[in-house]
Amino acid sequence: MNSKVSLIFRIIFGLFLLFFGANKIIGFMDPPPPPTPEAIAYWTALGTAHTMTLVAVVEIVAGLSLLLKKYVGLTMLVLLSVSVNAVLYHLAFDSATTMMAAVLLLPNVVVMFAHKHEYKGLLG
Repeated sequence: MNSKVSLIFRIIFGLFLLFFGANKIIGFMDPPPPPTPEAIAYWTALGTAHTMTLVAVVEIVAGLSLLLKKYVGLTMLVLLSVSVNAVLYHLAFDSATTMMAAVLLLPNVVVMFAHKHEYKGLLG
């Protein structure tokens, strides 16, 4: 993969994660309301367990990691769980906005592919 394309995706993804992770903690943008009663129950459970605080911290640390180009391969593996969960949430509860979640998954996959050499030890 072209190193410039990888660099652009890494920086944009890092800024995206930093922005939305900080938003989860500081709350400078209101989130859209959950579309269904099931989604409301899902968000209530996440709030009760303080899961979104953990996700926010992971996003901030990951964003900094990508911007500073430290541990990018490991960061992408950790973020893959966040990206896949976002897609699954939208598929299950808000299918009209699934494409928005795919925007999170796409740079995750692109940057992972650019760093595929770091996963050779994991894959055999």
